[in-house]
Amino acid sequence: MLPHRDPATQPEGVVAGYAQTASRWPAEPLVRRPQTRTELGAPQPRRRLAPARGDLAGHGAKRAAGQLIHLRARVVEEDGAPVAGALVEVWHCNAAGKYIHPNDTNDAPADPHFYGAARLVAGDSGLVELRTIKPGAYPVPDTRGWWRPPHIHFSVWGRVWLSRLVTQMFFPGEPLNETDYILNAIRDPAARSRSLARLMPTERGPANALVYECSSRASSPRARTTSPCSKAARRRASRSR
Repeated sequence: MLPHRDPATQPEGVVAGYAQTASRWPAEPLVRRPQTRTELGAPQPRRRLAPARGDLAGHGAKRAAGQLIHLRARVVEEDGAPVAGALVEVWHCNAAGKYIHPNDTNDAPADPHFYGAARLVAGDSGLVELRTIKPGAYPVPDTRGWWRPPHIHFSVWGRVWLSRLVTQMFFPGEPLNETDYILNAIRDPAARSRSLARLMPTERGPANALVYECSSRASSPRARTTSPCSKAARRRASRSR
């Protein structure tokens, strides 16, 4: 069996107030399966999945509504070496808090100029960049008042399929961060703070966009991703929530 995770720095499996976690979290202890050449030498995800939509904000008449942001995320090894070629999928709701997903029952308006999902491949420095808009907050159905703060979802692969980890990035200074069940499932304050992106000085980015940075750390030696956005809150949920 796999060793237990650090309960202070890693999110709880079943989160009080978030009913779906009880059905999405394994009921039995995880068992380590030996990895063979098939798992470790499988085709790299980037060879199967092509990059798509590096710009979600659009331009001119087709510009999505909301605050324009420029997101920079870097995938690195534990020693800081970049993981070139890492595949990073990104998705989030629009500025009104609405996902393009049939399961989203929020009555917020959809944005016809916003798709909400991108697939990026890290360059030689491990960096991926995305031009998009800042997502809005939204209420979670049947939770007696729980609102999700603005956040962005990430799915990060290292060099093989088994390295995938799904996680979230949060924005600094958001009042709803203090009451979010997912973010606060990380009980250690220092670890929880690493789930927040960094707002960069405005002179370092485009004149019309705020720049946020985060990092994704991968385990050596095979670049198995373990802590996207500096140990951001993991999420075992569908893309609509």
